[in-house]
Order: sequence, then structure tokens, then C-alpha cells
Amino acid sequence: MIPVEEAQQRLIAMIAPLGAEQVSLTEALGRVLAEDVVARRTQPPWAVSAMDGYAVRAADVARIPARLKVVGAAPAGQAHDGAIKAGEAVRIFTGAPLPDGSDCIVIQEDTDRDGDIVIVREGAPVGRYVRPAGLDFREGDVGLKAGRRLTVRDVGFAAAMNRPWLLVHRKPRVAILPTGDEVVMPGDPVGPHQIVSSNGIALAALVASCGGVPIHLAIAPDDDKALQHIAAGAAGADLLLTTGGASVGDHDLVRGALGADGLELDFWSVAMRPGKPLMVGRYRDTPMIGLPGNPVSTLVCGLLFAKPAMAKMSGLADLFELPLRARLKVALDENDRREDYLRSTLSRAADGTLETEPFKKQDSSMVSLLAKADGLVIRKPLAPAAKPGDWVDVVPLTVL
Repeated sequence: MIPVEEAQQRLIAMIAPLGAEQVSLTEALGRVLAEDVVARRTQPPWAVSAMDGYAVRAADVARIPARLKVVGAAPAGQAHDGAIKAGEAVRIFTGAPLPDGSDCIVIQEDTDRDGDIVIVREGAPVGRYVRPAGLDFREGDVGLKAGRRLTVRDVGFAAAMNRPWLLVHRKPRVAILPTGDEVVMPGDPVGPHQIVSSNGIALAALVASCGGVPIHLAIAPDDDKALQHIAAGAAGADLLLTTGGASVGDHDLVRGALGADGLELDFWSVAMRPGKPLMVGRYRDTPMIGLPGNPVSTLVCGLLFAKPAMAKMSGLADLFELPLRARLKVALDENDRREDYLRSTLSRAADGTLETEPFKKQDSSMVSLLAKADGLVIRKPLAPAAKPGDWVDVVPLTVL
């Protein structure tokens, strides 16, 4: 068995970022930038008013009350022609360009209007309520860096920079291959010794939540030729995920069947719980992760291995999510030589401290507890017994 961190690094070393493609801004949400996004305009392109009121010269309102002649108006989207002179003002609205000659804004609440005369009751220094040109960004500025997954805010920012198209990494295409005579698809007739397959459906959801494109392959029976035939459907995929058939039983055929059909195994068996029989290799030049068959093991290993692999393929700069620090609510026994990932709830104490409570049962077949969990408490190999109040690391289940 090899440690979890070594297994992750060996997997990541065999993965390369995918090529780039151009997409419209309306389709860019969730995609990962393949190049920096540079502003094509200055924002705002000129000094503008930040409030409704009057554009004036600060020198003219240094002593109040001041009486100024209103010589024009500047609604949003329009500008006042000409420059204002001493003793003059221009009615202005939020977002309108500052007239030449003016250097501050007097808000309308601090004025009274009498025909073409405005009486200013509260003065303003130079620059008051003025947004200078380039306050937000300037043409040529790098607004968004390559390697960033685009959020709603980023899409709005790119639009403001006048970028209708963006260069992003291609989405990983991930083939998913469930195995076993004992599993059937949800909704199909279930035999007396069969179970409903949740792994393939759950892995497809994980792939989609990580920005990939899932490719559903058929459930492979416990037959070498059939398994090889169905696995061939992964041709053209960027990653192959198998589930089940990775252990040491007589019917765990993935290593043998695919090993005779182009699988080059890098490692098998990781010192972790759940998920010990994880295997990683390359099947016909396609990176492959062989996940265990128990549903909790499948998703925990998917989170710890498939997710960072897809992150690297997608061009993300950060591959691994930092764990949370939380305070234990219960005692835990000392650990053995395998790294444990305990399904746990998270809550806030009265003082705002993040607390965690692992479930008493941690059987890897109990997918209901995974659905109820908020995170996975990490117990390092040979970790000593822990007591309530001790601090632990927790993997958040943000994509599960």
C-alpha cells in the first residue's frame, strides 16, 4: 500500500492540461481560462458623476450659500457641450461625464433651485462624488488570470472589459464504466441477488459538478471479453473511471481483463479507508482510475483522486481544496496504518467555532450517511486517540 499523498501525486504526474477552445461569454460560466483576460477599454472611460446633483467648481462653493447659474444638463449617457465658467453649474445625473471646467459634484439634497439659479447650501472639495477615468480598470490591464474557473462575477467583469469571446480549456470527457454481474441500472428489474447501481450515476454527477462531460458506458458483466469490449468505448475520452472489480476476489476482473488489453498499471492499493483497492494506470493511452465498488469508497476516492485529475485537465491552478479546521465534538480511537476519511457533520458552536461530529458507523456500503455528511474528518496513519475539543482537518463535501 502507498500513502494517499503519494498516490495523488503519481496520478497528477500522468495528467496534462487539455487544449484550449474559444467560447462566447454567455457560455463561459464555470470554464477555466487558458489565457489572461486583458481589458479592451478603460472603465470609466472619462470622469463621471457618482451622484445626482450639480457639477460645479469647488472654488465657487467654498463659501456658502453660493448662487450659481445653471447653464445646461447632463443626463446619464449624454454630455454637456462646452466648459463651465466661474459662477456656473450643470445639472448632472449619476454616470454622466463631468463637464470640462468642473471638478466636483454638489448633491441635489444640498441645493435649492430657483429657475436657472441653484443655491448651494453645502460646499464640496475637489473630487467630491467624482469617479475619475480608469477608477475601475484601464485598457491593457490584466483583469482575470489564466487558470481561473469563471464565476458569475468574472463573467460580468469580462463583459465590462468588452471581451465577448474567451479562450478556455476544453472540458474533460470522462468515460464511466461500472462493472459486476450483481448490479443493474436504476429502474431495471432487480434479480434476487442483485443490487441497484448508484456508482455510475453518482460519478457522472461528480464529473459534471467538476466541469467535465460524463460518458456513460454500459455495465460490464464479470466476463473478460465483455469487459474489454465495453471498455473500448472509452476511446477518445480524456479519462476512464471504472468502479468495482478492483479488489482481489475471483470476480474482480478489471486488472486482469484490461491488463491483457492495453492497461499499464502504475499502482494498486492505497493506505486509506475507505478506498484501499484503488488503482491507477493508463488504458490504451487514456489515464484510468479504477475505483472500488462500495458506493462510499467510490465517491470518496472520486473526490480525492478524480476531482484533482479533472482539475488539472481543465487547466486549474489549484488542484486540491484546502481542508477546513474544526473542533471535535466526540472522542476518537487511535488510528491504524491507513489514513481514515470519516463521514461527519459540521455545525457552529455558540461562539461561532466550526465543530464536527463523525458518524458512529462508517461502513463503506452506507451511502445514506454520505448523503447526510458535510465533510470527511481526516485521520492520519497511526494518529493517537483524540478527545472532544481537539482540532482536526475536514475535507468539505462541496461537490458531492
